[in-house]
Amino acid sequence: QVQLVESGGGLVEAGDSLRLSCVSSGRASNSYAVAWFRQAPGKGREFVAAISMGGVRFLYADSVTGRATISRDSAKNTVWLQMNNLQPEDAAVYYCAATQTYSSRIRDPEEFHHWGQGTQVTVSS
Repeated sequence: QVQLVESGGGLVEAGDSLRLSCVSSGRASNSYAVAWFRQAPGKGREFVAAISMGGVRFLYADSVTGRATISRDSAKNTVWLQMNNLQPEDAAVYYCAATQTYSSRIRDPEEFHHWGQGTQVTVSS
């Protein structure tokens, strides 16, 4: 079982940056691929970015490409999502999730069975 805890959200102005953190614990937590999803009020859960177990494969949603960087440090059991030039449409609850398979379905939230509680990102215009 893997436990995930997100942090780093907050209220920022448009154009600002945030770095979200996802700390994992539990058995072999570093053997999981990790993704970030977000969910705005009244909308479904949207894929943002993913990183493979070894940290050598990455995938980004078109909406954040060029503004987001996902990274991980296995020694710290942590995955980060750096978001730059935040815009009001980026406002959402951001969740990290873990899966044992990094596949072509990595964008699908149904592929993930371990989720954190989420961290709120609010962007003022």
